[in-house]
Amino acid sequence: MLENRYKIPSHLQQCISAEQAFHYRIVPVGRDGNGLHLKTDAGSLGDLLNELNIVLDSRISLEPCDSDELQQYLTANYRQQTDREASRLAYSNDFLERILQEAKAIGSSDIHFEPFETRCRVRLRLDGRLLEYYTIPLQDYPTMVNKVKIRANLDIAEKRLPQDGRITIKSSGEEFDIRVSSLPTLHGEKLVLRILSRDTGAVELDGLGMTAVELRRYREGIKRPNGIVLISGPTGSGKTTTLYATLKLLNDGTSNILTIEDPIEYTLEGINQVQLKENIGLDFPNSLRTFLRQDPDIIMVGEIRDVNTANMAIRAALTGHLVLSTIHTNSAWGTVSRLIDMGVPPFLIASTLNMSVAQRLVRKLCSACKQKALVDRTVFPMGFDVPGSLEHHFRPVGCNDCHHTGYSGRKAIYEILPVDSGLESAIKNNQLQIEEHFTENGIPTLKTNAIALVQQGITSIEEVYPLLSDR
Repeated sequence: MLENRYKIPSHLQQCISAEQAFHYRIVPVGRDGNGLHLKTDAGSLGDLLNELNIVLDSRISLEPCDSDELQQYLTANYRQQTDREASRLAYSNDFLERILQEAKAIGSSDIHFEPFETRCRVRLRLDGRLLEYYTIPLQDYPTMVNKVKIRANLDIAEKRLPQDGRITIKSSGEEFDIRVSSLPTLHGEKLVLRILSRDTGAVELDGLGMTAVELRRYREGIKRPNGIVLISGPTGSGKTTTLYATLKLLNDGTSNILTIEDPIEYTLEGINQVQLKENIGLDFPNSLRTFLRQDPDIIMVGEIRDVNTANMAIRAALTGHLVLSTIHTNSAWGTVSRLIDMGVPPFLIASTLNMSVAQRLVRKLCSACKQKALVDRTVFPMGFDVPGSLEHHFRPVGCNDCHHTGYSGRKAIYEILPVDSGLESAIKNNQLQIEEHFTENGIPTLKTNAIALVQQGITSIEEVYPLLSDR
């Protein structure tokens, strides 16, 4: 992870707001009781000191700082308020409302409230990475937990068992849902709030990151009237977004589309979406069994977790339906091994699997500060065959535009494997070594797509390192 010597601890960041930091050109670098030590590039320290003593209601000491250095501190620790972004906030009675709005505004996917022995921290997940943003006083943390649990219709008296709930936020004409999960830990209940957007306007198959050839192969796979299309990858790799983009394309008004999800992350007009409720028996296999009596054309199953779900999905595909789902494997071909390990007969997999897709999300380098450098082949994983054409790469630096992370946004990379007659035969005969098939048919793997992004200067070697080291 990129080191940043200008980053200051979150308990100091909260001493002043972003608005105060940029207005007065100050950053907090130390605290002693009621005393606050600030750096500034202001010309008149005396006038500023008098005003800050009143505004911040603390004993202030000022340290002169170079303007360029101060700007580095400001941009590394505070976000300037815009129409879409809220300023950094300190703990107050409306802290929960404001942090929910801020997290949504800056594009955070998750909010973590974590209690420890001496402090409670709040972290936001941005571009797949958790960053500490705030701390909450220990004495105020139970109140914060109860506020969240009440909003999510959870039992505030139950602190020994995990609970799950949901909050709907309506503000400024925008509506979004938040999935809440509580977990008892040593020092109190940890909360994770997953922000679920209802806006599907930006979810388009063409904009997900597939190459032109991959997009054509994928479209051909989902145009078949029956069979199974499986998308694999770890949690947070964008599988659900790919599924929703697919459903949006298939939703032409002439098909009956049913989904069973946990949770429902996007609301799609014209599609019948069902929320999984395992506590009352509404699980994936039972839902699929009912779906088959609902005259469906296309069925989307949130995840194939066990052999019962897999068998019901195959049964639906065999009876003339197109089934879309996700599964946890490391590669497109690994999906076949996973289904066989679950106990699904290979001949059924061969006759129903249309296409297997593996995907990952990688962070994109900030275009404003990325720096070109010569390739050092020793930084690649042992055993990885570095392309001879890769002489230069770009590395993350960090600047004001990317808040000194070196990265801005994420991009999906895919491994799309259509199942043709050759692969059908390999699956039936349990021949799981098919490396030559990828080469002969020009199918790029996750590794080749990852190294291509490095060659194009879109991402860094360290960002795709886990993919290059996968077997």
